[in-house]
Amino acid sequence: MPRRMDTLFLDRFRRNGLAFMLQRLLVLVTVLLSAAAGAEISGAPQANISNGLIRATIYLPDPVNGYYRGTRFDWSGVIGHLEYNGHNYYGPWFTKRDPSVSDFIFSGRDIIAGPCSAAMGPVEEFLTDDKALGYDEAKPGGTFIKIGVGVLKKPDNRAYSSYRLYDIVDRGKWSVHPKSDSVEFIQTIADARSGYAYTYTKTIRLTPGKPEMTIEHTLKNTGKQPIQTSVYDHNFLVLDNQPIGPDFVITVPFTIRTDHPPSRDLAEVTGNQIHYVRQLRDRDTVAIPIEGFGGKASDYAITIENKRVGAGMKIAGDRPLEREALWSIRSVLAMEPFVAMSIQPDHEFAWKYTYTYYSLTPEGSAPVK
Repeated sequence: MPRRMDTLFLDRFRRNGLAFMLQRLLVLVTVLLSAAAGAEISGAPQANISNGLIRATIYLPDPVNGYYRGTRFDWSGVIGHLEYNGHNYYGPWFTKRDPSVSDFIFSGRDIIAGPCSAAMGPVEEFLTDDKALGYDEAKPGGTFIKIGVGVLKKPDNRAYSSYRLYDIVDRGKWSVHPKSDSVEFIQTIADARSGYAYTYTKTIRLTPGKPEMTIEHTLKNTGKQPIQTSVYDHNFLVLDNQPIGPDFVITVPFTIRTDHPPSRDLAEVTGNQIHYVRQLRDRDTVAIPIEGFGGKASDYAITIENKRVGAGMKIAGDRPLEREALWSIRSVLAMEPFVAMSIQPDHEFAWKYTYTYYSLTPEGSAPVK
């Protein structure tokens, strides 16, 4: 009998031992990858700021160790964490990063982001007719400009893509001035080949005594070419890592129109609000262009609330909207407001965003600051 039990045990081990070992190895690899990702983030240059109400971690531009080194988003002001009243608003919306990925992909439970899209928080991208500044004029081997990134090399005649990682010829000169409650970034670029040059100043500041953050910008044209461009803030929101679904409500100050409404089983537009019908899962995507705004800066106003966690935020800009869009998947909600600018040589353009964070009342209708 004992020999029979030993034989059964050995047979079971032969059948299941390898699977068990592979399972344990997979767990170990997952733990190691998570630790490596954490080390990658913790090792990136950063500034921690606070006003006593809000605490935020801001990643700083660095060509070697910087958290974000893609060629899509402005390198200044990637916010990896912002906490107010026990709620965290920003952080990774993806589980892994892979240099071979364009934009992002779904892979089982993972969301894998490429190097140009793996950013967090209210990051910004500059576009000229949905391309980079001077891209169409540049010949293969020539240069074009991505504001907030630098002078890039045009490798061929393929259409411009925000998700393609271009070679950076000149990152310009970055100056970073952190304080206890703010960080100022200054990038200076001068590209003789294209004739474009600018000084870009951006300050992220926590307002004293308020649960409020402002992002102030000035773009000065110091070159020979006029700068015609637009900028949008991607506003990657991962509020308490809540899944995107019916607990979220988005409100704007105008009646929303859209030529591409969301799938009816995912979300619906009602007046000046967007509601999710069910929780997004797997590869579900709600992405719509938003119209209906006017020419006033007051239409640059967005409210996003989550009744489950009892928290919300307001976003306001001081310039009129050029266009606006919503993009969301299961892990992230992003409202994308655009501002247009036309800057002649020796002139400058300034704009500002204000973010207000708050908790909801028990009824979930009015903010408690």
